[in-house]
Amino acid sequence: MRHYLLLSILLLTATSDLAAQDSAPPGFTDQTTSLGLELGGSAACWADLNNDGWPDLCCGGTVWKNEEGQKFSRLANGLGELIAADFDNDGFVDLFSWSNLKLYKNIGGKEFIPFDLPELPDTVSLGACWGDFNRDGYVDLYVGGYEDWGNGITYPDLFLMNEKGTAFRLAREDTQYRARGVTACDYDLDGDPDIYVSNYRLQPNLLWVNDGLGNFENKAPVVNAIATSDKFGGGHSIGAAWGDFNNDGLMDLFAGNFAHRDSRGNQPQSRFLKNLGPEKEYTFEDRGTSGVFYQESYASPSAGDFDNDGNLDLFFTTVYGTASFGKKNNAVLYKNQTNFQFSDVTVDNNLGNLPPTYQAAWADYDRDGDLDLITANKLYQNQLKNSHWLKVFVHGNGTDFNRSAIGTVVKVIAGEHIFTRSVEAGTGQGNQNEMTLHFGLGNVDTPVSIKIHGPNQKSQTFPTIDSNRLITIQQLENGTFEIAKDN
Repeated sequence: MRHYLLLSILLLTATSDLAAQDSAPPGFTDQTTSLGLELGGSAACWADLNNDGWPDLCCGGTVWKNEEGQKFSRLANGLGELIAADFDNDGFVDLFSWSNLKLYKNIGGKEFIPFDLPELPDTVSLGACWGDFNRDGYVDLYVGGYEDWGNGITYPDLFLMNEKGTAFRLAREDTQYRARGVTACDYDLDGDPDIYVSNYRLQPNLLWVNDGLGNFENKAPVVNAIATSDKFGGGHSIGAAWGDFNNDGLMDLFAGNFAHRDSRGNQPQSRFLKNLGPEKEYTFEDRGTSGVFYQESYASPSAGDFDNDGNLDLFFTTVYGTASFGKKNNAVLYKNQTNFQFSDVTVDNNLGNLPPTYQAAWADYDRDGDLDLITANKLYQNQLKNSHWLKVFVHGNGTDFNRSAIGTVVKVIAGEHIFTRSVEAGTGQGNQNEMTLHFGLGNVDTPVSIKIHGPNQKSQTFPTIDSNRLITIQQLENGTFEIAKDN
């Protein structure tokens, strides 16, 4: 088996800095057909399934093997919509289908066989997320439960706790609200992942704050994370995305809301929630729309620094081609202009007039240092060139930290600049970005430091790291981290 350590340090050369980017937007080109892809489905998941260092693609029930960025070949079919994590810590990333509630064990990166789950209640799900919620070194599952609107049925959210890779148990079910997207992040840096649930039908969103033992308390009302507005108890939420949108080292939230305007009044629009950090007990400041202009049918958001300027941008899909009152709706690429101000750069980057979709996920599929985008069943290659970046892949020891390192928060520190990313498995509505963390560095061309925030509040810093490379950081059996050696 090729081990993750073979992903050691990849060095690429940048020929100029980023100063000219604003005058020459990079643009995206559709490479779907040229790469041999035939895509379908409502979501997408990126994960390196065979440990060769290239992110593979799960889409519409089909698993596509990435052939070194030159083409994709079909590896498996009929698995449903998927998210990925190594649930048994054997070194291969496994797959969970939230659309058909099935778990598939990865056998050597070549096949995926069903793995027994406990008997589950009838549930219709639109998204799930992985996270080691009880900090035992194995990833657990949170599965969102949606609805049967016509029959007035609310399906339960499910907590599935991992029994050290040998089985799962149903630890909890909750039928209070109707979930769309679920996503987890250690937003309060206490060493365990917390869960944000995007609820539909103007219901309040949930922030399940973890006590480190897999016990959760909904603190969304306390920390101002419901993502609503005056006169409403909640938003018509589809999905959410974690991200440090203002580069202060703290993980913020973007909540994506439908926002009907009719006789009932103007419903809450999508909004940014700024993490205020330990001084304010990790409460959130509602920054409103921050330049995300009104559309009725926004759907699944996904965050990524597409232009490598160091600021986390936002791609936001739509599900009505034409909304109420004949208004045209489109997916939008929003550029982060800093200080929670975003601008529409969709057309300038060749992403105008995309069809309605819930699908949105970022990955550097060709390993050239910039993020590519899958949406609307197309794979768009980012044409950005000559910019500064850093990628960080974290590999847990499988003892006190899951192999996929889900829940890790990584900070890249460049002078006064702090760039923060989190290893997540589930974002927006049912999507998953590549677990290798991508950092645009703007015009920073001097060595940087990397700070790892791992489980149980363990942290470690690696100084003097050159840019324009992939760094693999492995956790040793004693719990410390080290940069993998060249092979």
